[in-house]
Amino acid sequence: MSPQNSSSEFPPAPGLDPAISAALKRDDAGLVAAVVQQHDTGEVLMLGWMDDEALHRTLTTGRVTFWSRSRQEYWRKGDTSGHVQWVKSVALDCDGDALLVRVDQVGAACHTGTHTCFDGRELPVLAATDAAS
Repeated sequence: MSPQNSSSEFPPAPGLDPAISAALKRDDAGLVAAVVQQHDTGEVLMLGWMDDEALHRTLTTGRVTFWSRSRQEYWRKGDTSGHVQWVKSVALDCDGDALLVRVDQVGAACHTGTHTCFDGRELPVLAATDAAS
């Protein structure tokens, strides 16, 4: 299996609405970034990658499925860890090159065991923090 590139180069995955597939703007590997957010708090949990098939599985099963760039295979969040992501909604951004997947996260979202992939990873911001000045 391999991710699909642009909708003009490849047909949509079987079952994925062709209008959704046509709206996706994929990278050179045929993938769209999927930002995963906790539905009730707005906390950003992680970033994954989806092609048409991963998006179709996510929309139809109620569980988030990604394309693993390193393993070159589909993976469903929580199948090995038990840290399941239950889909609440999926939205496409204005450019069609990113998805916002709102979930109910069970357990840690990050493969390191932390609640989010962004725990303890703050970078120093040197720009002014007061937008009014």
